[in-house]
Order: sequence, then structure tokens, then C-alpha cells
Amino acid sequence: MTSIKDIAKKAGVSISTVSYALNGNPKVTEETSSRILNIAKELNYVPNAAARTLKKRVSKIIGVYLTDFSGAFYGEIVQGMKDVLNKRGYDLIVCSGSYSHRLLPQRMIDGAIVLDHSFASEELLQLAGRGHKLIVLDRELNHPNVNQVLLDNKAGASLAVEYLIEKGHRKLYVVTGPKDSFDSKQRLQAARQTIERNSDVVCVEIEGNFDKESGSQAAEQIMREYKEPAAVFCLNDEMAVGLYNALVKADFRIGEQIHIIGFDNIELTQYTQPRLATIDYSKRKWGALASEQLIKLIRGETVEHERVYVTLVAGESVGISET
Repeated sequence: MTSIKDIAKKAGVSISTVSYALNGNPKVTEETSSRILNIAKELNYVPNAAARTLKKRVSKIIGVYLTDFSGAFYGEIVQGMKDVLNKRGYDLIVCSGSYSHRLLPQRMIDGAIVLDHSFASEELLQLAGRGHKLIVLDRELNHPNVNQVLLDNKAGASLAVEYLIEKGHRKLYVVTGPKDSFDSKQRLQAARQTIERNSDVVCVEIEGNFDKESGSQAAEQIMREYKEPAAVFCLNDEMAVGLYNALVKADFRIGEQIHIIGFDNIELTQYTQPRLATIDYSKRKWGALASEQLIKLIRGETVEHERVYVTLVAGESVGISET
């Protein structure tokens, strides 16, 4: 790869003169600058972006760290981030895995939005302590360089369980998410608290993993245990759809024998028949708000923690209990 040193040697000038010319510094005459630029082009010189970023300490790039890229959920939230950042002159890169964590200390990105439970909180606090600006969407961290933009998981889970109970259901299943997921923990805690306030409700928890496969596996257990109509709260829609499909294939009547509510209101839920009840919020708005907060942090502006509110979307997948 061609370096500044190679250009300087061919042009017969110093390395600093080449650097000035490449950066448009008026210290170099127009004639010398033109000659250096032509040589750089001839040698196929490509500027070292990493070195330039380290020097200027600004990359105009934001990183978003995600646990996973699959499913409809991530596309909308990332689009919300991108819409805001592009308007403010920033590019967005999507990161995953421990090696990409180095982008922050190496100053390859100006800040990060984190929705990745595998990114340890201790590491994030260390990075914040070194001055890096961070937005977290999946945990609570107390540091002036960290801002929280969290989904109101507890309110959503309470709405879902209360909806089932108001419909008269007293036998409930809750299909959980990954054990290390902040959203799953928050939703499960609120679901348990709501159920505990209703002493006549019986609840069975089934471990899930926020994907269709674990929803399908939950359906197998529910079908084996089936004796009378029951209601199911899946802690996300991906599992609810997996559960839904498995039950339909086994000729169970959704909204009559098994009643289902999910969480996230992904687009697919709008096309199920009967329509899947779920908890709704704007994923695009969540991503946009995270980006706005990060830009404020980078600029040194004061920010307050934000919360994304949720609403209930009723659906025919939950009917009135006849028991």
C-alpha cells in the first residue's frame, strides 16, 4: 500500500509537505500541491482513515451494537437511528462481537448505541470513564457519559397480563426470553407482580429465547398439558408467532382454546388470522430518540434519561374465557 513517504520520495519533497498538500493546507504553493496530488493519484494512494481519525479525534461515525440482526425488530430500530444520524452528518455502522468493541478506544467511532446484552456493563463503564459517549437501550447505568433510552417493559407486561385477566382467564402461561436479556427480565418481573395480585390465577412459566423456534417448542408443552382453554403471554412477538403457527398446524383454535398475546407489534402480527394481540411502541422512534440523545452527549449538552412508552393492541387471538 502506498504511503505518504512514497509520495514524498517521488515528488522530492518532505513528508510534511505532502501531508500539507493532501489536506489542502495553504502553506504549500498551488503548483507544488497540484504536482503532489497528481503523484498521489498515479500511485493509487488511499488516505489512512484510522490515522486521520486519531489526529482529528472525530470520525463522524456512530456504532450501534446489537446482540442479533435477525427478525423484523432490528430493522426498524436501526432505520430510526440512521434517519436522524444521516441528517446530522453522521454515518452509522452496525457492530457485533467482542472485536468490534475496539472501535471505541481506537477512536474509530464518535460514540455508540448499545442494544447488546453480551457487551458487559463493566466494560461500558470503563469506556465511559475514558470519555466515550454511550447510549444504552438494554440496561441501567449511572455515569455522566452514559444516557439511558429504555423501553417501558414493565408497563407493557402489566398491560398484557391485565388484558388476559380482564378477559376472564385464570390459567396462564408465560413464555420468557433469554435469561441475560434486560427486556425479558423486566417483562417477566412485571408479569409475575401482576399475577401475584390476582390470587386465583395459576401461572406456568416456559423458558424461551425470543425466537420462533422457542415459541414452537413452548406450543408442544402447552398442547401436551392441554385440558381446558388457557392463555399465553409471550414476552416477544417472534415467540408468539412460532407458538401460533405450531398450534394452528395441530388444529387448535386460536382465541377459543388457546389465547395468545405477544410484545413488540412486529409487522407480521397484522396478517395473522385471527389477529395477534400484542404490545405496541414505535421502534423507529426509539432508534431516532437514541441517536438524538447521543448527538447531544457528543456535543456536551445536558441530557435526561428517556423512556419509550407502550400501548396495548387488542386482537382476536385473545377471546373471553368461557371457564
